[in-house]
Amino acid sequence: MKGRISSEYGDITISPDVIATYAGSVAVGCFGIVGMAAYSVKDGLVHLLKKDSLRYGINVKIDKDRISLVIHCIVSYGVSIPALADNLTESVKYKMEQFTGMTVEHIDILVEGIRVID
Repeated sequence: MKGRISSEYGDITISPDVIATYAGSVAVGCFGIVGMAAYSVKDGLVHLLKKDSLRYGINVKIDKDRISLVIHCIVSYGVSIPALADNLTESVKYKMEQFTGMTVEHIDILVEGIRVID
């Protein structure tokens, strides 16, 4: 379902792909996030997504003017996951609400892997 916002000038429709891409770009900017992840059912492996494929690491559900996100990410070794999750949730929620004008109702974070960064 697409996000729809009504204003005095008309309706604005936002594609879930746009929301997912923006959320992915915000997420990879957070400290401790190496990148977004995609799970391959075919081979059972988790793959690090390239910058032009960030939307595939985010599942978006839109209900009226509320957004729910599931973020699949790969984290850096040695980072506190609870601290990372708090930072990621707050950053994505704030920036998504500013970007879309819609309310972010729920964010789930799935840590799909860990990478050692030099």
